[in-house]
Amino acid sequence: MKSVIVGISGGVDSAVAAHLLKEEEWCVIGVTFRFWEDDAASAASRAAARVCERLGIEHSTVDCREEFRKRIVEPFCSEYLAGRTPNPCVRCNPIMKFRQLIAAAERYNADRIATGHYARLETTDGPILRKGLDPAKDQSYFLYGLPRETLARCVFPLGTRRKDEVRGVARELGLETERMRDSQEICFIPDDDYAEFLRRHSAGRLRPGPIVDTRGAELGRHEGVHRFTVGQRRGLGIAVGEPRFVVRIKPETATVVVGTLADTRVRRFAVKDINWLSTDPPRGAIQADVKIRSTHRPRAGVVEPASDTAALVILDAPESAVTPGQAAVFYRGDAVLGGGTIDETFALEKGEDP
Repeated sequence: MKSVIVGISGGVDSAVAAHLLKEEEWCVIGVTFRFWEDDAASAASRAAARVCERLGIEHSTVDCREEFRKRIVEPFCSEYLAGRTPNPCVRCNPIMKFRQLIAAAERYNADRIATGHYARLETTDGPILRKGLDPAKDQSYFLYGLPRETLARCVFPLGTRRKDEVRGVARELGLETERMRDSQEICFIPDDDYAEFLRRHSAGRLRPGPIVDTRGAELGRHEGVHRFTVGQRRGLGIAVGEPRFVVRIKPETATVVVGTLADTRVRRFAVKDINWLSTDPPRGAIQADVKIRSTHRPRAGVVEPASDTAALVILDAPESAVTPGQAAVFYRGDAVLGGGTIDETFALEKGEDP
């Protein structure tokens, strides 16, 4: 019998994924990772154990809290203090979650690893990651950083299903997870209050500074650049009579630059740390649809490689809120070509229409 390690979070998706694999006569082993220490994480771990008991599958818990703090939480805080807006889930998948799943597979001598991600995988001529069929739940964006050898061992049972169908399966099974909310995007900030989390975990490193317009005129003061992200409109703490958006963050002087929506638009931006997933590193420019946020509709553009792991992206039309620190993921149709971290943006050139 084929065996598979399933990452069990205590939520609906991973529970149904494990059930579906068991129905397909896999030998399913559930593994839960303790990444953080708070009431929500403790409750999720207990729920995961109950799910596995209900499904009649073996379950174990792996304590990863110290490594998670060093490799995910501390870089998250440092990036915000450097004026960037990181996506810790994108980072966690390759260097924590899926690496730990592979390690568990080695311990149990399992054939595959699986999660409840809404994504599809083809492995006929090497692994090709594709969008999940439910457009409202597609999570391929978060998986672009996986090594090919890891992706080749993955199974995504929910990739061809819709969320309402998955909840229906959970309801039929009588799983208590059917009544639970979906997992939080950032597991270590369950209340979604980034600023307060950063204040608590970055004591002594926060610097107040000015909020200025694009000409350098001071409009107000702030308590730290960690409270801002490019494209942000609300919570700026200034009143100038018309909407203003964060255009740039200058951490070296703790300066936040604000302007009009048009001032946030760019066509060109640099991407670093690229992982080419469904293709080898291209030798020349390629056409691609580029997604700059998890909820963003991909925009057509050109990716011009500067090296195997860096590129310049030129969108066909200007886009607002292209945010350093976020992931840019390249698609061809529904296939993920690869992706990386937005490093730097470039203002529109003279004559370009914003």
